[in-house]
Amino acid sequence: MALYVYKFGGTSVGSVERIKAVAEKVKTAHDKGDQIVVVVSAMSGETNRLVALAKELQPQPTDRELDVLLSTGEQVTIALLSMALHHIGVEAKSYTGPQVRILTDSAFTKARIREIDEANIRADLEAGRVVVVAGFQGVDERGNITTLGRGGSDTTGVALAAALKADECHIYTDVDGVYTTDPRVVPKARRLDRITFEEMLEMASLGSKVLQIRSVEFAGKYNVKLRVLSSFMEGNGTLITYEESEMEKALISGIAFNRDEAKLTLTGVPDLPGVASKILGPIAAENIEVDMIVQNISSHGTTDFTFTVNRNDFVRAKNVLEGLKADLGGSTTVIGDNTIVKVSIVGVGMRSHAGIASTMFKVLANEGINIQMISTSEIKISVVVDEKYLELAVRALHTAFGLDQQ
Repeated sequence: MALYVYKFGGTSVGSVERIKAVAEKVKTAHDKGDQIVVVVSAMSGETNRLVALAKELQPQPTDRELDVLLSTGEQVTIALLSMALHHIGVEAKSYTGPQVRILTDSAFTKARIREIDEANIRADLEAGRVVVVAGFQGVDERGNITTLGRGGSDTTGVALAAALKADECHIYTDVDGVYTTDPRVVPKARRLDRITFEEMLEMASLGSKVLQIRSVEFAGKYNVKLRVLSSFMEGNGTLITYEESEMEKALISGIAFNRDEAKLTLTGVPDLPGVASKILGPIAAENIEVDMIVQNISSHGTTDFTFTVNRNDFVRAKNVLEGLKADLGGSTTVIGDNTIVKVSIVGVGMRSHAGIASTMFKVLANEGINIQMISTSEIKISVVVDEKYLELAVRALHTAFGLDQQ
């Protein structure tokens, strides 16, 4: 007997017909004698509908109340799927995140899981039931409903798999695995049979929408075998695993990109110790995540300080910087640009190959694409470019590094 955690995204449960199809898939596994925990998202489009309703009443909805509202989407889905399972003869029981007691911190709309009480789930599994859990949500120590951020159902699935020591966690989506890049941008993109946790973590952090980054972090930390599969077709999907000696080390495994980028620059910043802290401290206090950072060489005692944030945080971050100008002194000015994107190449093979960066930069130069910022790590190189060049850059790099499907 094996224990599996299946996670189904919004498109997989987007209608009654699709919920019935998920129920049949779960029944097939359950009939083989496997123990199954199913984690589901809200039906596709439901979260956006709820957010729109909230904004009709409050342009900037209160985070706590927004979490209460958004958590209802998954509550609908778990009940419907449990009903569908009952109808075809499978005993099932649904749980919201708070009912499981998925304990989180109190960072509303982007909470982090602290611990999971899996006792009730284990009891139901031992009794032969399928357990259906609402993804994306939890509860803080004061009993407040919290949500884990967009894509948080992936994290719920992996966290439950870790807590239950499941044999595998299957993430069912509308794609049949992890691709070398988005097939909608590059039709010749190909599906990867396997990819390392490191590479997937980079891909997720750099804009790949297949998995939420925190779900990959969980899987890597607790060694959860993670597989990405399609809800709509059969196949082996993509296995996400640790790097193994027998694995072929592809030079570049994929091209990731993120459209949700914005750039902020403080010019004329006094070049003094602690100035970076004075800038980024208030940004962090607003719970705004900073990505790439560049500080120019000092000239006449001042420097320029540039960083990127998510485009949704652009206005808030810019307002914070405007409020800092007086404290920083000098002739500090704030310049913002929310028409940029980040394009990245990722691959564990980069560790043992020289010249990857020069090849990337040459390819972009040949296409007339100007690079605004550069960031590197051991297995990735990222550049910021104007958003109008996004698809051209991705296609050119995908071909240049031999990723096109033959």
